[in-house]
Amino acid sequence: MNLRRFQPSADVSGQVSVKTSVQRSIRSNILAQWKINPETFDQIWPKKESLTLVKCRDHISIYTLHGEPLFFQHFDGPFFPTLRLLHKYPFILPAVKVDRGAIRFLLAGAHMMCPGFTSAGGYLPPADQALPANTPVAIHAEGKEHAAGIGITKLGTEEIKSVNKGVGVETVTYLGDDLWKLQQL
Repeated sequence: MNLRRFQPSADVSGQVSVKTSVQRSIRSNILAQWKINPETFDQIWPKKESLTLVKCRDHISIYTLHGEPLFFQHFDGPFFPTLRLLHKYPFILPAVKVDRGAIRFLLAGAHMMCPGFTSAGGYLPPADQALPANTPVAIHAEGKEHAAGIGITKLGTEEIKSVNKGVGVETVTYLGDDLWKLQQL
């Protein structure tokens, strides 16, 4: 999935209102995927409000409410919140943290390597809260308050600790990319 060079004028192929039955399915899938209770999710997306699906190149679907992008999906993969939504509700996704040395690479859109999580400034959940591979995560940076990116684990967090080389988290979106700059669609 590549949202690095997202240009609405060129990449959006159409917008449609999402059917009520599909919205119920999306709502239940998100509640199952994210660490969020239904009452809080109703603040983000009230039940009576209708979503708009913005179809984009590379099979990327962005779901908007009153033109504001809330979350997105690639093919039938997991739903990812936008970074703006994650900043308002930081507990939605499990958190991992990279050390200071990885920040410039993260802000350039690079995938995060295992040593960035296992060094002194990095963080991975403890073994009793280990995350499996293909889990959407909020990527925090050492010394920063808010998430700097969103990614998906390529290895389980315990495997990242033991292997300690190669890509640990594939970056999906990050501060400053074109999806971040997009406030209305």
